[in-house]
Amino acid sequence: MTDPSDMTLEPERARAAAWFRSLRDQIVAAFEALEDSHATGPLSDAAPARFDVTETRRHSDDGSDAGGGIMSVMRGGRVFEKVGVNVSTVFGTLAERAQRAMAARGVPGMDRDPRFWASGISLVAHMQNPQCPAVHMNTRMFWTPGAWWFGGGSDLNPCIEYADDTAHFHATQKAHLDPHGADLYPAFKAWADEYFYIPHRKRARGVGGIFMDDRNTGDWEADFALTQDIGRAFLPAYVPLVERRRVQDWTDADRDTQLVHRGLYAEYNLVYDRGTKFGLETGHDANAVLMSLPPLAKWI
Repeated sequence: MTDPSDMTLEPERARAAAWFRSLRDQIVAAFEALEDSHATGPLSDAAPARFDVTETRRHSDDGSDAGGGIMSVMRGGRVFEKVGVNVSTVFGTLAERAQRAMAARGVPGMDRDPRFWASGISLVAHMQNPQCPAVHMNTRMFWTPGAWWFGGGSDLNPCIEYADDTAHFHATQKAHLDPHGADLYPAFKAWADEYFYIPHRKRARGVGGIFMDDRNTGDWEADFALTQDIGRAFLPAYVPLVERRRVQDWTDADRDTQLVHRGLYAEYNLVYDRGTKFGLETGHDANAVLMSLPPLAKWI
């Protein structure tokens, strides 16, 4: 990670925030189009659901403006039981605990200037039909006066696994990463396998994907282009899987399997996920931070 301490990167930050918002708009439109399509299950004859959109705010200690974002959540749909697509741009001063955590990761300047700026998109989808896989995606940019970096990725979380779905999801990610370097997909896949692992269950929460963090090669344009392609990979990697599986029949036993599997997702996000911890510790809207949790889950 380089130290561009003489750079405010204000135009670059604005470009990144605008990109995350445009990606959000594309995904929301694509998901509402899926809701308009045919599905099986008890809600198949219901009217298609739509996203409820609300503004979110980060709460600073002194009450000053600290940014915010847009929380878009669709519930009780024919295809989506619950899906959230959030974007935010927040800024302020890191609390001491967050400073220590970032200093431990090697972020320069944390002992000198705790100001920060962060923008990104975060998405989690939980499906009505247990045959359809749940999914997570996020991309983000983080800046302090002493450093900047990008992070993000996506991972597939089916409760009923299909090898061809997994192959398609990973192949699409690889195709979008390969133009940036043939070494990136295997590295980011291995990173995702490690990051989305649940130690107390001794298993992964899904079938993997790609993940990166603290990405700063010293070339902002190249790192931003990579981050954009991670975002662009999402819809072609995921939508065909939903289109294929949404019309399959499912049983009460399949639903039970789905609810138990969702317990893994809840455990991971509440115990291990770095983004959840950061959002809550820096005062962002708790409902937006916890949007990723499933609407229903069960434990054996």
